Amino acid sequence: MRLHIGYDGTDFAGWARQIGQRTVCETLEDTLATVLRVPVRLTVAGRTDAGVHATGQVAHCDVPRESLDTRSIGGDPSRLVRRLAKMLPDDVRVKNIAEVPADFDARFSALRRHYEYRLTDASYGAEPVAARTTADWMRPLDVDAMNAASRVLVGLNDFAAFCRFREGATTVRDLQRFAWRRDDDGVLVAAVVADAFCWSMVRSLVGAVAVVGDGRRDVDWCAGLLRERSRSAQVPVAQARGLTLVGVNYPDASKLAARNAVTRDVRDAISGDCCGG
Repeated sequence: MRLHIGYDGTDFAGWARQIGQRTVCETLEDTLATVLRVPVRLTVAGRTDAGVHATGQVAHCDVPRESLDTRSIGGDPSRLVRRLAKMLPDDVRVKNIAEVPADFDARFSALRRHYEYRLTDASYGAEPVAARTTADWMRPLDVDAMNAASRVLVGLNDFAAFCRFREGATTVRDLQRFAWRRDDDGVLVAAVVADAFCWSMVRSLVGAVAVVGDGRRDVDWCAGLLRERSRSAQVPVAQARGLTLVGVNYPDASKLAARNAVTRDVRDAISGDCCGG
């Protein structure tokens, strides 16, 4: 089954299960297991960090068909949505559930992940009604300078300077879009799209271009970070609360197996863990 998931990450210690911590994965798996009366293990498209949100997270799980053959579900996975809405806490929701081919893998079948980052440079900080999903930057920001810095980072590059170290994981990624705009309320909103993201990569990208936007660094400095081969102490990590996973793209069903094979192939240019913090 494929699940379309949304959550407010403020009070979660991230997606992945952790001993003694409240996590999105554990909350969903335990609730699904209660409803289906079988153990459930979820595979997710992007393992978001503590405080990071999602409106378009995708996960899948394999369950016996007979677990759906109850009076309330009637063999139709989509009928689980209403059941789960009554049982899950207010800060996480499963918005859609559908049966998918056996080749579908939420992580390995993904073509690209879409994130949004919201950042305010208002002197008073974020509006209280949006504070849980909007980070603040206490210096005025030039959106044109931020877009100029963002453009030099787009492409297939080694983003080691922007990634926290993870044993055995490559830091080469295809950053396909990184662009900023101001919305009607003056909040800066970034669209960040890549085939996958390293641990802490999105928030580090935001931090790097923000210091260009506030005038403390220039575009050449930002471009030079791509020559670094380890995490740069010069790159600030932006707040988690501004980051939201808004979507994941997948190929047609006939191309799922081929996509899985490409993604699983251990190639320095593409593969590795994706963690969207």
